[in-house]
Amino acid sequence: MANTPSTVKVAAVHAAAPFLDLDAGVAKACDLIREAGRAGAKLIAFPETFLPGYPYWIWSHTTKYAAPFFAELYANAVELPSDASRALGEAAREAGAWVCMGLDEKEGGTLYNTQAWFSPAGELVARHRKLHPTNAERTVWGRGDGRDVFVVDTGFARVGGLICFEHSMDLNRYALSALGEQIHVAAWPAINATHADPNAGNFDHYSRTLSAAHAICAQTYVIVVQGRISEEIVERLGVPEGPDAPTVGGGMTGFMGPDGQWLSEPHRDDEAIVYADLDLGVIAFAKYFADGAGHYARPDVFRFGVDRTPQEPFTTQRVSALGEVVTLEERGAEVEAPSVLSVLARD
Repeated sequence: MANTPSTVKVAAVHAAAPFLDLDAGVAKACDLIREAGRAGAKLIAFPETFLPGYPYWIWSHTTKYAAPFFAELYANAVELPSDASRALGEAAREAGAWVCMGLDEKEGGTLYNTQAWFSPAGELVARHRKLHPTNAERTVWGRGDGRDVFVVDTGFARVGGLICFEHSMDLNRYALSALGEQIHVAAWPAINATHADPNAGNFDHYSRTLSAAHAICAQTYVIVVQGRISEEIVERLGVPEGPDAPTVGGGMTGFMGPDGQWLSEPHRDDEAIVYADLDLGVIAFAKYFADGAGHYARPDVFRFGVDRTPQEPFTTQRVSALGEVVTLEERGAEVEAPSVLSVLARD
Protein backbone atom coordinates (compact mmCIF):
# COMPACT_ATOMS: atom_id res chain seq x y z
CA MET A 1 0.00 0.00 0.00
CA ALA A 2 2.97 2.33 0.57
CA ASN A 3 3.56 2.72 -3.17
CA THR A 4 -0.04 3.68 -4.02
CA PRO A 5 -1.67 7.13 -3.78
CA SER A 6 -3.43 7.69 -0.48
CA THR A 7 -6.54 9.20 -2.06
CA VAL A 8 -9.06 7.20 -4.08
CA LYS A 9 -12.20 8.40 -5.85
CA VAL A 10 -15.30 6.31 -5.18
CA ALA A 11 -18.86 6.41 -6.46
CA ALA A 12 -22.25 5.36 -5.08
CA VAL A 13 -25.24 4.83 -7.37
CA HIS A 14 -28.53 6.13 -5.98
CA ALA A 15 -31.00 4.60 -8.40
CA ALA A 16 -33.57 1.92 -9.16
CA ALA A 17 -33.27 -0.51 -12.04
CA PRO A 18 -36.22 -1.35 -14.31
CA PHE A 19 -38.29 -3.42 -11.91
CA LEU A 20 -37.99 -7.20 -12.25
CA ASP A 21 -36.54 -6.85 -15.76
CA LEU A 22 -33.03 -8.31 -15.72
CA ASP A 23 -32.01 -7.50 -19.28
CA ALA A 24 -33.07 -3.87 -19.02
CA GLY A 25 -31.56 -3.63 -15.53
CA VAL A 26 -28.18 -4.96 -16.66
CA ALA A 27 -28.14 -2.48 -19.54
CA LYS A 28 -28.83 0.39 -17.13
CA ALA A 29 -26.26 -0.86 -14.62
CA CYS A 30 -23.59 -1.08 -17.32
CA ASP A 31 -24.34 2.49 -18.44
CA LEU A 32 -24.03 3.72 -14.85
CA ILE A 33 -20.75 1.84 -14.36
CA ARG A 34 -19.28 3.34 -17.52
CA GLU A 35 -20.43 6.83 -16.52
CA ALA A 36 -18.82 6.53 -13.09
CA GLY A 37 -15.66 5.16 -14.68
CA ARG A 38 -15.45 8.14 -17.03
CA ALA A 39 -15.70 10.38 -13.96
CA GLY A 40 -12.62 8.69 -12.51
CA ALA A 41 -14.17 6.43 -9.86
CA LYS A 42 -12.03 3.44 -8.89
CA LEU A 43 -14.74 1.80 -6.78
CA ILE A 44 -18.43 1.91 -7.74
CA ALA A 45 -21.06 0.75 -5.23
CA PHE A 46 -24.68 -0.16 -5.95
CA PRO A 47 -27.55 -0.53 -3.46
CA GLU A 48 -29.01 -3.74 -2.10
CA THR A 49 -30.54 -5.99 -4.80
CA PHE A 50 -30.27 -3.33 -7.50
CA LEU A 51 -30.77 -6.18 -9.98
CA PRO A 52 -33.55 -6.93 -10.63
CA GLY A 53 -35.00 -5.11 -7.60
CA TYR A 54 -35.80 -5.33 -3.90
CA PRO A 55 -38.94 -7.37 -3.00
CA TYR A 56 -40.86 -4.44 -1.50
CA TRP A 57 -44.07 -6.46 -1.64
CA ILE A 58 -43.03 -8.52 1.39
CA TRP A 59 -44.08 -5.59 3.59
CA SER A 60 -47.42 -4.87 1.94
CA HIS A 61 -48.78 -8.05 0.34
CA THR A 62 -50.08 -11.29 1.80
CA THR A 63 -48.53 -14.54 0.58
CA LYS A 64 -51.31 -15.07 -1.98
CA TYR A 65 -50.57 -11.78 -3.74
CA ALA A 66 -46.81 -11.94 -3.16
CA ALA A 67 -46.38 -15.28 -4.93
CA PRO A 68 -46.66 -13.92 -8.51
CA PHE A 69 -44.07 -11.25 -7.68
CA PHE A 70 -41.73 -13.92 -6.32
CA ALA A 71 -42.11 -15.98 -9.49
CA GLU A 72 -41.18 -12.93 -11.56
CA LEU A 73 -38.23 -12.18 -9.29
CA TYR A 74 -37.01 -15.75 -9.57
CA ALA A 75 -37.22 -15.68 -13.36
CA ASN A 76 -35.15 -12.47 -13.46
CA ALA A 77 -32.62 -13.26 -10.72
CA VAL A 78 -28.91 -13.44 -11.56
CA GLU A 79 -26.94 -16.65 -11.75
CA LEU A 80 -23.20 -16.44 -11.07
CA PRO A 81 -21.63 -16.74 -13.53
CA SER A 82 -24.00 -15.98 -16.39
CA ASP A 83 -24.39 -13.70 -19.40
CA ALA A 84 -25.63 -11.01 -17.01
CA SER A 85 -22.58 -11.22 -14.75
CA ARG A 86 -20.26 -11.29 -17.75
CA ALA A 87 -21.87 -8.09 -19.07
CA LEU A 88 -21.37 -6.42 -15.69
CA GLY A 89 -17.76 -7.58 -15.64
CA GLU A 90 -17.18 -6.16 -19.12
CA ALA A 91 -18.59 -2.81 -17.98
CA ALA A 92 -16.23 -2.86 -14.98
CA ARG A 93 -13.33 -3.57 -17.34
CA GLU A 94 -14.29 -0.69 -19.61
CA ALA A 95 -14.62 1.60 -16.58
CA GLY A 96 -11.30 0.42 -15.14
CA ALA A 97 -12.96 0.19 -11.75
CA TRP A 98 -13.98 -2.21 -9.01
CA VAL A 99 -17.74 -2.69 -8.84
CA CYS A 100 -19.83 -3.90 -5.90
CA MET A 101 -23.21 -4.87 -7.35
CA GLY A 102 -26.26 -5.67 -5.26
CA LEU A 103 -28.37 -8.41 -6.78
CA ASP A 104 -30.84 -11.19 -6.22
CA GLU A 105 -28.70 -14.27 -6.89
CA LYS A 106 -30.23 -17.54 -8.01
CA GLU A 107 -28.66 -20.92 -7.30
CA GLY A 108 -30.84 -23.94 -7.88
CA GLY A 109 -34.25 -23.27 -6.40
CA THR A 110 -33.09 -20.67 -3.86
CA LEU A 111 -32.52 -16.93 -4.08
CA TYR A 112 -29.88 -15.04 -2.10
CA ASN A 113 -29.35 -11.37 -1.31
CA THR A 114 -25.84 -10.91 -2.70
CA GLN A 115 -23.10 -8.35 -3.20
CA ALA A 116 -21.09 -9.38 -6.28
CA TRP A 117 -17.57 -7.95 -6.63
CA PHE A 118 -16.07 -7.33 -10.07
CA SER A 119 -12.45 -6.33 -10.70
CA PRO A 120 -11.14 -3.77 -13.22
CA ALA A 121 -10.06 -6.78 -15.28
CA GLY A 122 -13.75 -7.65 -15.69
CA GLU A 123 -13.62 -10.73 -13.46
CA LEU A 124 -16.22 -11.77 -10.91
CA VAL A 125 -13.84 -12.17 -7.98
CA ALA A 126 -16.10 -12.56 -4.92
CA ARG A 127 -19.69 -12.73 -3.75
CA HIS A 128 -21.10 -11.99 -0.33
CA ARG A 129 -24.49 -13.46 0.51
CA LYS A 130 -26.44 -11.81 3.30
CA LEU A 131 -25.86 -14.08 6.28
CA HIS A 132 -29.42 -13.85 7.52
CA PRO A 133 -32.43 -12.29 5.78
CA THR A 134 -34.29 -9.86 8.01
CA ASN A 135 -37.82 -10.53 9.20
CA ALA A 136 -40.18 -10.98 6.22
CA GLU A 137 -37.19 -11.22 3.86
CA ARG A 138 -36.92 -14.85 4.95
CA THR A 139 -39.85 -15.63 2.66
CA VAL A 140 -37.66 -14.67 -0.31
CA TRP A 141 -33.97 -15.38 0.40
CA GLY A 142 -31.82 -18.15 1.80
CA ARG A 143 -28.90 -17.61 4.18
CA GLY A 144 -25.22 -17.19 3.52
CA ASP A 145 -22.49 -18.96 5.50
CA GLY A 146 -18.93 -18.47 6.75
CA ARG A 147 -17.55 -18.20 3.23
CA ASP A 148 -19.33 -14.85 3.00
CA VAL A 149 -17.09 -13.17 5.58
CA PHE A 150 -14.15 -11.62 3.74
CA VAL A 151 -12.46 -8.48 2.47
CA VAL A 152 -10.98 -8.01 -0.99
CA ASP A 153 -7.53 -6.49 -1.52
CA THR A 154 -8.00 -4.14 -4.48
CA GLY A 155 -4.42 -2.87 -4.48
CA PHE A 156 -5.44 0.60 -3.28
CA ALA A 157 -7.42 -0.56 -0.23
CA ARG A 158 -8.95 -3.56 1.48
CA VAL A 159 -12.67 -3.33 0.82
CA GLY A 160 -15.64 -5.23 2.18
CA GLY A 161 -19.36 -4.89 2.54
CA LEU A 162 -22.49 -5.85 4.41
CA ILE A 163 -26.16 -5.68 3.55
CA CYS A 164 -28.78 -3.80 5.55
CA PHE A 165 -29.34 -5.23 9.04
CA GLU A 166 -26.19 -7.34 8.85
CA HIS A 167 -24.78 -4.14 10.32
CA SER A 168 -26.49 -5.08 13.59
CA MET A 169 -24.42 -8.31 13.73
CA ASP A 170 -21.47 -7.07 15.77
CA LEU A 171 -19.24 -10.11 15.22
CA ASN A 172 -19.81 -9.91 11.48
CA ARG A 173 -18.65 -6.30 11.50
CA TYR A 174 -15.73 -7.06 13.79
CA ALA A 175 -14.53 -9.81 11.47
CA LEU A 176 -14.21 -7.30 8.64
CA SER A 177 -12.33 -4.96 10.93
CA ALA A 178 -9.96 -7.75 11.97
CA LEU A 179 -9.32 -8.48 8.28
CA GLY A 180 -8.09 -4.92 7.82
CA GLU A 181 -11.06 -3.37 6.04
CA GLN A 182 -10.40 0.21 4.93
CA ILE A 183 -13.44 0.97 2.75
CA HIS A 184 -16.82 -0.54 3.58
CA VAL A 185 -19.89 -0.73 1.32
CA ALA A 186 -23.06 -0.52 3.42
CA ALA A 187 -25.90 -1.43 1.05
CA TRP A 188 -29.56 -0.81 1.91
CA PRO A 189 -32.98 -0.64 0.19
CA ALA A 190 -35.21 2.45 0.14
CA ILE A 191 -37.23 1.38 3.16
CA ASN A 192 -37.84 4.97 4.29
CA ALA A 193 -40.19 5.28 1.29
CA THR A 194 -41.77 1.84 1.83
CA HIS A 195 -44.32 2.85 4.40
CA ALA A 196 -45.84 -0.59 4.97
CA ASP A 197 -42.60 -1.69 6.65
CA PRO A 198 -43.05 -1.09 10.40
CA ASN A 199 -39.48 0.25 10.56
CA ALA A 200 -39.87 2.72 7.69
CA GLY A 201 -40.07 5.74 9.97
CA ASN A 202 -36.90 4.76 11.80
CA PHE A 203 -34.96 3.47 8.81
CA ASP A 204 -32.85 6.62 8.28
CA HIS A 205 -31.93 6.46 11.96
CA TYR A 206 -31.04 2.76 11.82
CA SER A 207 -28.98 2.94 8.65
CA ARG A 208 -27.19 6.14 9.63
CA THR A 209 -26.42 4.99 13.17
CA LEU A 210 -25.29 1.47 12.31
CA SER A 211 -23.11 2.71 9.44
CA ALA A 212 -21.55 5.36 11.65
CA ALA A 213 -20.90 2.82 14.41
CA HIS A 214 -19.06 0.59 11.95
CA ALA A 215 -17.00 3.50 10.68
CA ILE A 216 -15.94 4.43 14.21
CA CYS A 217 -15.41 0.91 15.56
CA ALA A 218 -13.57 -0.40 12.49
CA GLN A 219 -11.81 2.89 11.69
CA THR A 220 -12.94 2.60 8.08
CA TYR A 221 -14.61 4.73 5.45
CA VAL A 222 -18.21 3.73 4.81
CA ILE A 223 -20.05 4.11 1.52
CA VAL A 224 -23.72 4.24 2.49
CA VAL A 225 -25.62 3.35 -0.68
CA GLN A 226 -29.38 3.00 -0.65
CA GLY A 227 -31.87 2.35 -3.42
CA ARG A 228 -34.80 4.47 -4.46
CA ILE A 229 -38.40 3.69 -5.36
CA SER A 230 -39.33 4.57 -8.92
CA GLU A 231 -42.75 5.47 -10.27
CA GLU A 232 -42.73 2.07 -11.97
CA ILE A 233 -42.29 0.27 -8.64
CA VAL A 234 -45.15 2.23 -7.06
CA GLU A 235 -47.38 1.39 -10.00
CA ARG A 236 -46.42 -2.29 -10.10
CA LEU A 237 -46.99 -2.82 -6.38
CA GLY A 238 -50.46 -1.32 -6.64
CA VAL A 239 -50.85 -0.58 -2.94
CA PRO A 240 -54.05 1.46 -2.41
CA GLU A 241 -53.63 5.09 -1.41
CA GLY A 242 -53.14 5.44 2.30
CA PRO A 243 -50.46 5.19 4.99
CA ASP A 244 -49.04 1.91 3.61
CA ALA A 245 -48.56 3.10 0.02
CA PRO A 246 -44.93 3.56 -1.07
CA THR A 247 -43.78 6.94 -2.33
CA VAL A 248 -41.47 7.81 -5.20
CA GLY A 249 -37.87 8.50 -4.23
CA GLY A 250 -36.51 7.64 -0.81
CA GLY A 251 -33.11 6.32 0.07
CA MET A 252 -30.10 8.09 1.57
CA THR A 253 -26.70 7.78 -0.09
CA GLY A 254 -23.40 9.29 0.98
CA PHE A 255 -19.98 8.77 2.50
CA MET A 256 -18.76 8.60 6.10
CA GLY A 257 -15.25 9.07 7.39
CA PRO A 258 -13.60 6.89 10.04
CA ASP A 259 -15.05 9.28 12.63
CA GLY A 260 -18.60 8.30 11.63
CA GLN A 261 -19.41 11.77 10.26
CA TRP A 262 -20.83 12.43 6.79
CA LEU A 263 -18.19 13.83 4.45
CA SER A 264 -21.03 15.90 2.97
CA GLU A 265 -24.80 15.86 3.25
CA PRO A 266 -26.19 12.57 1.91
CA HIS A 267 -28.13 12.51 -1.34
CA ARG A 268 -31.84 11.66 -1.30
CA ASP A 269 -34.75 10.89 -3.61
CA ASP A 270 -33.59 11.75 -7.12
CA GLU A 271 -31.53 9.36 -9.24
CA ALA A 272 -27.83 10.28 -9.21
CA ILE A 273 -24.28 9.00 -9.02
CA VAL A 274 -22.53 10.64 -6.08
CA TYR A 275 -18.76 10.79 -5.64
CA ALA A 276 -16.17 11.29 -2.94
CA ASP A 277 -12.38 11.39 -2.66
CA LEU A 278 -11.31 9.24 0.27
CA ASP A 279 -7.95 10.02 1.90
CA LEU A 280 -6.84 6.65 3.23
CA GLY A 281 -4.08 8.32 5.22
CA VAL A 282 -6.72 9.52 7.69
CA ILE A 283 -7.33 5.93 8.81
CA ALA A 284 -3.98 5.78 10.62
CA PHE A 285 -4.98 8.72 12.83
CA ALA A 286 -8.26 7.01 13.73
CA LYS A 287 -6.41 3.82 14.64
CA TYR A 288 -3.88 5.82 16.66
CA PHE A 289 -6.74 6.69 19.00
CA ALA A 290 -8.25 3.20 19.25
CA ASP A 291 -7.49 0.31 16.88
CA GLY A 292 -10.32 -2.11 17.66
CA ALA A 293 -8.62 -5.02 15.90
CA GLY A 294 -5.14 -4.08 17.10
CA HIS A 295 -3.84 -2.36 20.22
CA TYR A 296 -7.37 -1.70 21.50
CA ALA A 297 -8.36 -5.37 21.26
CA ARG A 298 -8.22 -7.79 24.18
CA PRO A 299 -7.70 -11.27 22.70
CA ASP A 300 -6.76 -12.50 26.16
CA VAL A 301 -10.36 -11.79 27.21
CA PHE A 302 -12.44 -12.09 24.02
CA ARG A 303 -11.90 -14.47 21.10
CA PHE A 304 -14.01 -15.74 18.24
CA GLY A 305 -13.53 -17.43 14.89
CA VAL A 306 -15.32 -17.92 11.58
CA ASP A 307 -16.53 -21.37 10.53
CA ARG A 308 -15.95 -21.45 6.77
CA THR A 309 -17.48 -24.89 6.28
CA PRO A 310 -20.04 -24.74 3.44
CA GLN A 311 -23.55 -25.02 4.88
CA GLU A 312 -25.04 -27.11 2.11
CA PRO A 313 -27.50 -30.03 2.18
CA PHE A 314 -25.18 -32.22 0.10
CA THR A 315 -21.41 -32.10 0.34
CA THR A 316 -18.40 -34.22 -0.53
CA GLN A 317 -17.11 -33.72 3.00
CA ARG A 318 -17.77 -35.88 6.05
CA VAL A 319 -16.86 -35.47 9.69
CA SER A 320 -14.66 -38.20 11.14
CA ALA A 321 -15.11 -39.75 14.56
CA LEU A 322 -12.44 -37.41 15.90
CA GLY A 323 -14.25 -34.36 14.58
CA GLU A 324 -11.83 -33.24 11.89
CA VAL A 325 -13.25 -32.50 8.45
CA VAL A 326 -12.07 -34.79 5.67
CA THR A 327 -13.02 -35.23 2.03
CA LEU A 328 -14.43 -38.41 0.58
CA GLU A 329 -11.92 -38.16 -2.25
CA GLU A 330 -8.92 -37.59 0.00
CA ARG A 331 -9.77 -39.41 3.19
CA GLY A 332 -7.72 -38.20 6.10
CA ALA A 333 -6.63 -34.98 4.40
CA GLU A 334 -7.46 -31.74 6.14
CA VAL A 335 -9.68 -29.42 4.16
CA GLU A 336 -7.86 -26.22 3.31
CA ALA A 337 -9.75 -23.04 4.18
CA PRO A 338 -9.94 -20.29 1.56
CA SER A 339 -7.97 -17.09 2.00
CA VAL A 340 -9.95 -14.56 4.02
CA LEU A 341 -8.24 -11.63 2.29
CA SER A 342 -8.84 -12.66 -1.27
CA VAL A 343 -11.87 -14.91 -1.41
CA LEU A 344 -12.14 -14.91 -5.20
CA ALA A 345 -14.98 -17.40 -5.46
CA ARG A 346 -17.08 -19.65 -3.35
CA ASP A 347 -16.12 -23.31 -3.31
